Amino acid sequence: MKRFLLILMVCVMAQASAQDLAHYKQVVKALSSAKYQGRGYAEDGANKAGKYLAKQFEKAGVDEVVCQPFKLNINTFPGKMKFEVDGKRLTPGVDFTLREFSPGAKGTYKLYYIDTLNYNPEKIFADLAKPENKDAFVVCDFWFTYKHSADFRRLQSKEGCSNAGLIYTWNEPLKFYKAYGERVVEKPLLWVTTTFPKDAKTITLDIENEFLTDYECFNVIAKVEGKRHDQCYVFTAHYDHLGKLGKKVYYAGAHDNASGTAAVVTLAAHYAKQQPEYDMYFIAFGGEDAYLRGSEWYAEHPMAPLSQIRYLFNLDMIGDNNPMEYCEVSPEGERGFQLLESINNEKRYFTALDRGELAGNSDHYPFAQRNVPCIFLENKDGDAFPYYHTTFDTWENAIFDRYEPLFKLLVDFVEKY
Repeated sequence: MKRFLLILMVCVMAQASAQDLAHYKQVVKALSSAKYQGRGYAEDGANKAGKYLAKQFEKAGVDEVVCQPFKLNINTFPGKMKFEVDGKRLTPGVDFTLREFSPGAKGTYKLYYIDTLNYNPEKIFADLAKPENKDAFVVCDFWFTYKHSADFRRLQSKEGCSNAGLIYTWNEPLKFYKAYGERVVEKPLLWVTTTFPKDAKTITLDIENEFLTDYECFNVIAKVEGKRHDQCYVFTAHYDHLGKLGKKVYYAGAHDNASGTAAVVTLAAHYAKQQPEYDMYFIAFGGEDAYLRGSEWYAEHPMAPLSQIRYLFNLDMIGDNNPMEYCEVSPEGERGFQLLESINNEKRYFTALDRGELAGNSDHYPFAQRNVPCIFLENKDGDAFPYYHTTFDTWENAIFDRYEPLFKLLVDFVEKY
């Protein structure tokens, strides 16, 4: 009988673990679906996803769900997205992308290729001033422009040069960003793959942008009440992503960051089934890809004083298959990091916690700046990592290997801290 009960208990525990993973996958799949169009701002994708998450938290049985509004200005590309090179049509998101601050463009333009072997900026500006090169698009390798940034900033200005725009070649898969999309610059800047022809004559563009002013987003905040209310734990992840590039292409963002958001939802479900020692907050931030707007807003308008946070965990791109877990730790989070390392050394959830320098690369940073003990956790450099910020970061390419080890590590931490 004892053996039977032991086997039954193991089966129940395994089933519970499997159900957590199933729930996690369900949320990742939903968030990365076409329904939310990349969780961006065109077609209100981010806010639709936020409403979905509020319902998920409610279903999890938390004590309170609050949608905290904030506003931002953001450039979007929901309309026409045509790019032809000598009559050959390129595919948005695969053959080309735009910098997030680019205006639209319509017309046929000549191409002017930068001679990187015999680089002479004065000759380039003189060439571009000639009538035959008026309104040309300048083509150059991105890393070369990075080394000569002052010259290329001049090429990006209408006052500095009369070229119509710029095209930078970059290794595929091409990435798309939103961080600096709160403005629109004077000339379009496109990225193309290294297969872009070296001797093309003209391009034809019909690209539309739409700049949204005071666009209202929101953070989704769930709370599980603990036995004590003087301190709290906070689990965060950003649910927004890059949205659309034209009418047909959207960035699904399965790894970035449906994976982290889904983990926060399942953690909320876990703690809602019990009464933890301390209050627990589970926050899905909007506006992370727009320069951390949501987490900055929350840090300035917290539901509980930041001084009450025992520890904050920010989960961003956590489901990949690297056996080593990347992390960044605030100065005040050092004691907690030592405990995490101790638990991991004992349980071997990861081969190691690979600690990097604290940086403003995700939603932990506004809290680290305000002296909150916190850690950023990311499964970096696995097989899914090259796809982040590309059209290939899809449900079909999602990897779930490191979700359960991380989940267990965090639960162990809360029990022992």
